[in-house]
Amino acid sequence: MVRAAPMTLEERRAALVDATLPLLYQHGRGVTTRLIAEAAGVAEGTIFRAFGSKDELVDAAIAKAFEPGQLVTRLDDIDMSWPLEQRLVTLVSILQQRLLAVFGLMRTCGMVAPPAVDEAAHEQWRRRVVARLIEVVGPDEARLSVSPGRLLHLLRLLTFSASHREIAEDQLLTPEEIVDVVLHGVLKKDCP
Repeated sequence: MVRAAPMTLEERRAALVDATLPLLYQHGRGVTTRLIAEAAGVAEGTIFRAFGSKDELVDAAIAKAFEPGQLVTRLDDIDMSWPLEQRLVTLVSILQQRLLAVFGLMRTCGMVAPPAVDEAAHEQWRRRVVARLIEVVGPDEARLSVSPGRLLHLLRLLTFSASHREIAEDQLLTPEEIVDVVLHGVLKKDCP
């Protein structure tokens, strides 16, 4: 029988973070090291060889949840041959799913603000996300009465507020509703 090569400390830490994150959505900061160890398939002592405390592991998992890497990957999958409205609904759906997950994690973990981040790295990610969002709208720029950047700003603001249970008074908007309001407004077409 061939044994797998042992994990490096960084690999073990990453595996523990990956195992912990889904548990946080369910248990918040009250997740036990026993649950984490079971999810990771390791002994509880392994957690403390990789992290100084359970709180350190939980903080690392929360920080990972706020990294935008998967968001960018999902945005890259938007098919540019689709009509503008379909591209925007898909874009808003991706943004809304991320926001709902982040808001849910914050609620479960008792957070009132996102964790502190490396500002330089965050700014690089933000620029990459904004550039991709503008690319999604770009082919239809001539049809717009505002710049692609302004359209995306409006979409992002409405998506944020329409995805936050407290702000939206528990009446979340669907991606289709958000896009329809931003692209077409709320006036009936036969009204002056």
